[in-house]
Amino acid sequence: HHARRGGLVEHSAQMMRIAKQIAPLYPQLNVDLLLAGILFHDCGKLWENALPENGFVMSYDELGELVGHISIGIEVVNALWRKVNSENATEWKALSPPSEDVRVHLLHLVASHHGEKEFGSPVEPRTPEAMALHYIDNLDARLEMFAAGYVTAKPLAARIFERVWPLPGNLVTSLQKFEISVTPAKSDDQLF
Repeated sequence: HHARRGGLVEHSAQMMRIAKQIAPLYPQLNVDLLLAGILFHDCGKLWENALPENGFVMSYDELGELVGHISIGIEVVNALWRKVNSENATEWKALSPPSEDVRVHLLHLVASHHGEKEFGSPVEPRTPEAMALHYIDNLDARLEMFAAGYVTAKPLAARIFERVWPLPGNLVTSLQKFEISVTPAKSDDQLF
């Protein structure tokens, strides 16, 4: 996402902002779980993309190629959960919902965030939080593709730019935002 240095952080932060904005509209969502899922959904990309210390040329990485960021992310969540659980076992026994239930649901968010098996998710979203995460992820990624495309894609005509994959066709710029011009009301002596 957001193919530039720092783009993954920008993407995750924007997803969190979107989730916080829609949360009041969907009170059934467990917002804490959704935000945790957003934080971890692409954490495997830190290993998959194997970025160099300087620059932004992504080299190929055997772990990333063979396992992929979703599987790596699941391993990261499990490893962190074991560490935190072992350090806080007594306190975590009193949690509601139980710690293990939270772990399983968080794993589901990471596993299902691509939405469909054909796009790399081992499972499809089965909870409201998983579905919300998938669509928030997709929305932010696609809108970023439009923004980047307007800058980098070849212009074809006025307001039309060459297609940027995987968007469905040539890009067309949005209409400018609507504005209402308020003219001061005329007094009776100014009518004619």
